[in-house]
Amino acid sequence: MKFSLQKGSGPFYATLFVFALLYAGAALHFPGFAAPGVFVDFFSDNAFLGVAAVGITFVLLSGGIDLSVGAMIGFTSIVVAVLIGKHGVNPFVAIAVALALGTLLGAAMGALIRYFALPPFLVTLAGMFFARGMGFVISVESLSINHPVYTVLSEWKLNLGAVQIPLTALILLAAVAIASYIAKYTRFGRNVYALGGNTEAANLMGLPVGPTQVRIYAFSGFCSALAGVVYSIYSASGNPSAGSGLELDAIAATVIGGTLLTGGVGGVPGTLVGVLIFGIIQTGITFQGNLSSWWTKIAVGLLLLLFVLLQKFFMRGAAKA
Repeated sequence: MKFSLQKGSGPFYATLFVFALLYAGAALHFPGFAAPGVFVDFFSDNAFLGVAAVGITFVLLSGGIDLSVGAMIGFTSIVVAVLIGKHGVNPFVAIAVALALGTLLGAAMGALIRYFALPPFLVTLAGMFFARGMGFVISVESLSINHPVYTVLSEWKLNLGAVQIPLTALILLAAVAIASYIAKYTRFGRNVYALGGNTEAANLMGLPVGPTQVRIYAFSGFCSALAGVVYSIYSASGNPSAGSGLELDAIAATVIGGTLLTGGVGGVPGTLVGVLIFGIIQTGITFQGNLSSWWTKIAVGLLLLLFVLLQKFFMRGAAKA
């Protein structure tokens, strides 16, 4: 038990420490940074990244990789926009179709990985090209979603006194809460951790390794599709090029949140903190006013390297314990 605690908790607490340090530093340096509305924006502005990262967390926990999430966001957002704008489909039906397509594509990639013993990197890379290409087949340009229901969804906010929380932020929080429960309290969640810890041991224990692997990628596909829906609500549009490069941001946020690339260690709450660190860096650069947005990538790259080194440190310390 001592080994598990050290191995699993150290990176998460390191993430919390970095988050608190960055937030406190930015709040002291920039007037107005600590305003409640700015903190809420961390969630709403990065909601689609966070939802996609929730699915990525399960994939990384199992020892896999999914490069298709960014392309899936563009694909599902344009599917929703076309169904509503050009075919007059009810928005909730269009959303259900998009979620189903994302789940099916994820399950298909999981089946190829499991039953044909193909590398997850190559399968999900192919999935990325397929989803991105299909998005542009549907429409080569972004489409606005002009529908009363979508107007309500885009503008709706939960009023908590002086703080107003947009629907996109609430979807992110709900996704994190539900996924955290699944990972910690369900048989599927325990199987995910077991699969990432040691696949051979999981097989010997009689765990359903094959079905679990397919479900993991199906869940990631669902989360990616949901992220596309969140993007469409956030921007009131669909865009086939949306989410370009976001798969790398999602992986980075997950690793910064304490999930090991080797699998078996980490959790969804840490991923949320990793996404919020993205939000702090982006907002800090905006407040600075004279820095290019590319400094976000530089800062995230340095943080990612730091956390990989920290993970090595905690792993060695746990192994000696």
